[in-house]
Amino acid sequence: MPSRAVTVHPTACVRGLVRLPGDKSISHRYALLAAIASGSTTIRGYSTGGDCASTLRCLEGLGVVMAAGPASPHGREVTIAGRGIGGLRVPSGTLDAGNSGSTIRMLSGILAAHPFTTRIDGDHSLRTRPMRRVMVPLEKMGARFESTEGRPPLSITGRPDLTPIDYEPEVPSAQVKSAILLAGLHARGTTRVTERIETRDHTERALAAFGVTVQRHGPVIGVDGGQTLIGRELDVPGDISSAAFWMAAATALPGSDVTIEQVGLNPSRIGILDVLRRMGARIETDIVDERGHEPIGRIRIRHEAFTSTVITPEEVPGVIDELPVLAALAAQGGELSVSGAQELRVKESDRISALAAGLRALGADIEERQDGFTVRSPRRLTGGRADALGDHRLAMAFSIAALSATGPSIIDDAGAADVSYPGFFSVLDSLRA
Repeated sequence: MPSRAVTVHPTACVRGLVRLPGDKSISHRYALLAAIASGSTTIRGYSTGGDCASTLRCLEGLGVVMAAGPASPHGREVTIAGRGIGGLRVPSGTLDAGNSGSTIRMLSGILAAHPFTTRIDGDHSLRTRPMRRVMVPLEKMGARFESTEGRPPLSITGRPDLTPIDYEPEVPSAQVKSAILLAGLHARGTTRVTERIETRDHTERALAAFGVTVQRHGPVIGVDGGQTLIGRELDVPGDISSAAFWMAAATALPGSDVTIEQVGLNPSRIGILDVLRRMGARIETDIVDERGHEPIGRIRIRHEAFTSTVITPEEVPGVIDELPVLAALAAQGGELSVSGAQELRVKESDRISALAAGLRALGADIEERQDGFTVRSPRRLTGGRADALGDHRLAMAFSIAALSATGPSIIDDAGAADVSYPGFFSVLDSLRA
């Protein structure tokens, strides 16, 4: 991963039209399902970020044949020849998930049903991230795991006749839910996941797009094993988590006016819009299409005012990826208090501590707590030097905070942005008014 420092200069406002890279969460899921489908799948707008490249690399290591077109700012076209349920091959060596927790957790659900041992590893950051949350339910279904105290590298020994389970994850997690449902496709019976707090539903929508019947009864999501996935043509909408950076910038800076096109407006992902409205944004949305069961539309966002906002534990799963940039927004003149977000401590970095350190370095007033933080910044940031510590969302969040500072800011390890948003800094420059 590139490690470089970027200097971000203040700007009066941001204005313009943005077309985003393909949604990272959806790209992972489409590729994983395409690999176990019958027939060929073409995915347009597949994310060009490093994490989604890790998923493709791991699938190739499992015998999946694919062809990827050239990258563009909006994604690439990928065609995957499906191997069918249970059709993956024994890898010749260790699979490399890079920095991608999504890859290792969700792929574990598929590998749990294959009768061979697979070893998956990743970079230093991935090796610090907890995996017991997927290991426990998949072991209940019949798979065997070896790990380093519940962290990667993982050795997964699967079995083709998995036992269906009814499971309620201790921590709300779309990745854990997805791993269980993917394993459930290979089980003898119905596998169910109960969510105390609803998480993003991209997996359920993607399964339906591939022809799988998904059962939904209140908080319980279930799939019957033995269903056949059918390859098809799919379009990945723009990533709303990437849009959050431009929305936060437009909310922070008076006179800003940004329109984002072809962005995913999945109801389980638009909690960010409600929070931004509460923080003082003026937002207009319009759904223009719905492909692959995912709504796609347009967002226009302008600055209106700054107001104090609280994000409760119940809201956190819906905005977990956007919390760093929401803190960066609050640091530019607002106030934000977040609780119930201890999951941030086991992301690509300890995002609470690293976020607090970086924003303080830029002149913000932020109080760190075990499960969250409070940002109070009635004055403009001064600018300074913030270290992203290899975390893509922190690199971009610090850059957005720097836009309203009184002086320039240096963001160390800014190359981490390429994990999810290659070209982020070029778009930033294009929006300066």
